[in-house]
Amino acid sequence: MPRTYLTLEYADAQHMIAAAEVAADALNIPYCIAVVDAGGHLLAFARQDGALIGCIDLAIQKARTARLFDNRTAELSRMAQPGADLYGIQHSNGGEVMLIGGGLPVFRNGTVVGAIGASAGTVRQDVEVAEAAIAGLPPEIDGL
Repeated sequence: MPRTYLTLEYADAQHMIAAAEVAADALNIPYCIAVVDAGGHLLAFARQDGALIGCIDLAIQKARTARLFDNRTAELSRMAQPGADLYGIQHSNGGEVMLIGGGLPVFRNGTVVGAIGASAGTVRQDVEVAEAAIAGLPPEIDGL
């Protein structure tokens, strides 16, 4: 019998991207926004007109890192400083771990079901856009 698991669906990702785009527009910064499913695989992506090309991979890797470690990338960054418990974590997973704020896991009923990554502004702005994306989800999803 196949196992089933909770995961974000494409419709969820569409809601998240729409909400993130509203937040990005309010900042007047064109953003790259990535949503991954529970397996850490890209579910949806948006690159607003004028968004920096370099932010494409950053947004995707922020989302993937948030899912791989079920934690905010900003928090992982703090825990990965020299002398901290996770120092060196950026070298794991083929070096694709992104330790810049703007990646957040998404929860449903206390279980991680995916993640969001946003990239284009400052770390504070990236976190703000990612949080707006989660706030755009239907109420049955716990969000943060």
